[in-house]
Amino acid sequence: MAMLHTVCKSPFERDAMKSCLAHVVSGSSVLLIEDGVVGAVDNTAVSDLVKGAMENVSLFVLGEDLKARGISEDKLIDGITVVDYSGFVDLATKNDNVQSWV
Repeated sequence: MAMLHTVCKSPFERDAMKSCLAHVVSGSSVLLIEDGVVGAVDNTAVSDLVKGAMENVSLFVLGEDLKARGISEDKLIDGITVVDYSGFVDLATKNDNVQSWV
């Protein structure tokens, strides 16, 4: 069963991303939204954790939330896909369930 996991909290303030990545199964999708988008930035304390998860799951980040936080796409970990709100809806409809990590 395909599942979309959304993470809305910064991995530098809460353990939501770490918990999410510890529980996702192969074939799942993870979408970083709101303050969770900072977890997509390369060369940080969580970059290796995110890169390791990308071996089994697809990672996405909401572009509007990147812009709102002044993060440019060239700072992201390679392989993370930037989506807009329409892409968020597509992810939600293509998966059987959505799990929010707060």
